[in-house]
Amino acid sequence: MENKQEQSYENHRRLYPLQHFVLMPLGLVTFLAAIGFAIADAVSGELDWKTVVLFSLVLQSVITGILTRRNSLVVQDRVIRAEEGLRHLALTGKPLSGKLTIRQIIALRFASDEEFPQLAAQAAESGLSPADIKKSVKQWRADHHRV
Repeated sequence: MENKQEQSYENHRRLYPLQHFVLMPLGLVTFLAAIGFAIADAVSGELDWKTVVLFSLVLQSVITGILTRRNSLVVQDRVIRAEEGLRHLALTGKPLSGKLTIRQIIALRFASDEEFPQLAAQAAESGLSPADIKKSVKQWRADHHRV
């Protein structure tokens, strides 16, 4: 069940315990252990194919985890760009400025419909950072779906 508490700049970041506190630390520990085994075996002259296979599998697992997370964020970024572009078009009749970066657009998604067009224009013209955009939002529009 999702936590639907009121969202603000202070609490909008989300951590998933299974990913952030179990999977990632476990992957790091396993990766470091595999490096340690490989170095110990190499130093003792006992490096064999089992150690190489173990290291290779651990490395593949870590890379797969990183790419899975990265690719899901890229897809979410593209969806947010499309959603916010459509929202801007619906509110103003004009497309979003091409000067906006994806990080700025992602930050703008938290602005209410009343604030969004003005804040988007200000961000495009003055190059506001994503953090400054979020801090400028007065009526926070929650996003409970980004992971």
